[in-house]
Amino acid sequence: MPTKVPTPGPATVSSADESLPGDVSPEVMAAAPLLEAGVEHDDEPAGAARSTGDAFEEVPLDALTELRDRLLLAALPNVAFDGWTLAALRQGAETEGLSAAEAAAAFPGGVSELVEHFSAWADRQMLARLAKADLASMKVRDRITLAVRSRMEALAPHVEAVRRSVAYLALPQNAALGTRILYRTVDAMWYAAGDTSTDYNFYTKRLLLAGVQSSTILYWVNDRSEGHRDTWHFLDRRIADVMRIGKGIGQLKDLLPFGAGMLSRMPSPGRFARHFGRGGTR
Repeated sequence: MPTKVPTPGPATVSSADESLPGDVSPEVMAAAPLLEAGVEHDDEPAGAARSTGDAFEEVPLDALTELRDRLLLAALPNVAFDGWTLAALRQGAETEGLSAAEAAAAFPGGVSELVEHFSAWADRQMLARLAKADLASMKVRDRITLAVRSRMEALAPHVEAVRRSVAYLALPQNAALGTRILYRTVDAMWYAAGDTSTDYNFYTKRLLLAGVQSSTILYWVNDRSEGHRDTWHFLDRRIADVMRIGKGIGQLKDLLPFGAGMLSRMPSPGRFARHFGRGGTR
């Protein structure tokens, strides 16, 4: 997938309060009630598929998410050259025949909200691909491997934008955003894989998969092997490591006399999920 692209420069941090004058189209007006109500963009993977046990159900996109998708996809080619900036968003809006003001209305949080939506879009593409797979016949490790791979395959046309987002999220001021985005992704993967754990496994599964997802993305954006063959081998090794570590943690929990008591004092998984889900609430 990766092609020869310009070497990314330093990530640019833009102000979300920059004024962008202009008229507002009917499309933005249709999404206005969602903005006025203070509804955040739905980063729970909507518009693709939602897991209900072994089945998936289609979840329609709202007008605001559809508009954001249009702007995002139009902006991505510019991100490869300009980075995650308001300039890239404006150029994307121009490509779609929208004004700078309409782009600002769609992403009132500015660049950080655009980056966040990029990850949410990738999560939805991943779930759409998983919905077509026979997950019920797969082992859990195969479901997770497919989830990680499916997300990267969906991002294949936008590898430079991914590289730029990695640089953007590596900035100290974006650490919380990066953590939130990563949590949503691995949580969606485990949910799609049929995970229903409510004990310590909830935490260990997501923490371990977060390490796999992060390291594999970093490997993938620099992989020049044919068909990303080296990345898929790397992913298989990381998943194998996780399976061994997860088994070891389970055995340790059973062996330590204080294990159950200590784990019972951890916050509930539901509360943890709500905190990291959508900007602090879920």
